[in-house]
Amino acid sequence: MKEAQIIPLDKFVENALYNENYGYYSKKNPFGKSGDYVTAPNISFLFSEMIAIWIISYWENLQKPKKFNIVELGPGNGDLCKVLIKTFKNFPDFYKNVKIFLYERSKYLQKIQKNKIKEKKVSWLKNINDIKSGPVLFFGNEFFDAIPIKQFKIDKNKIYEKYLSVNKKDKIKIILKKAKKKTIFKLKKFGLFNNKGVIEYPDLGIKELDKMIQVIRKFNGGILLIDYGFLDKKNVSTLQSVKSHKKNEVFENLSDADITSLVNFTLLKDYFLKQNFNLNQVVSQSFFLKRIGILHRAEMLSKKMSFSAKANLYSRLRRLLDSRYMGNLFKVIFAYKNKKKFRLGFN
Repeated sequence: MKEAQIIPLDKFVENALYNENYGYYSKKNPFGKSGDYVTAPNISFLFSEMIAIWIISYWENLQKPKKFNIVELGPGNGDLCKVLIKTFKNFPDFYKNVKIFLYERSKYLQKIQKNKIKEKKVSWLKNINDIKSGPVLFFGNEFFDAIPIKQFKIDKNKIYEKYLSVNKKDKIKIILKKAKKKTIFKLKKFGLFNNKGVIEYPDLGIKELDKMIQVIRKFNGGILLIDYGFLDKKNVSTLQSVKSHKKNEVFENLSDADITSLVNFTLLKDYFLKQNFNLNQVVSQSFFLKRIGILHRAEMLSKKMSFSAKANLYSRLRRLLDSRYMGNLFKVIFAYKNKKKFRLGFN
């Protein structure tokens, strides 16, 4: 960023994360022990297996269309997709009809994915609207939290947006500027003025969802998002940063640390309802995975395992399900256009 340039928070963070020359996701693999954080697919293959079974069940709910598109949003290091494919191959009637797309902005991560996933069924999607036919399921695990947010503050009944600037000594300064009218309209639309502290709005994320909605309106399908977030209202900043599996000051180690925010699932619910989509209740990751049958699957696998392998399996499973870890912090939302109800994992 040029010295003294003043830009909105979301654009500033987007630059730090995705700039093609020096952005965080453009130069390193952040996943796993040697990276900065782990995701559910890195923790246990059971997570990915359960997602695969859920996807196949959704395809059946759609009356087994001859052409079915799956778009993984932000596929990371490709771990989830690799297990999806392995599981799908056990269901040949499904696999012959499916096409898998990976929607990845980072060219660096694309290379990692392409080295790991060598399958004719898989291709990389540059634009969401490149889907030209057939029902489509958009699926994202920790996709939405990685899309930068805008932040606002109300002062004396006036609303201000947070901007950032950098001086000659690389010191970051926060500047509040009067919010634009069209932005204020968006905040009012989702009832965010009730927040007396910090207001957060995922403008870039909503734009991504808008593209998906357009595709689904044409061809049918749905959107499944799993992410860490909240349903109750927050009045504080949820912006956070992590480096080497430890908390990092948000504006320190820029381009070398991940920056995310908690996902407002109440806002997502409102968004999908305004689009006239079918919507199940938002549930915890623990509830969702248990309802799909992850405990039964673990029990089946463990019967043929040694004691140490079994202990490892259940230790990893605990991280996915326990409320002290990912179980309750992570939420699941599914919005879909097809008329026939689909509630697997949500009831």
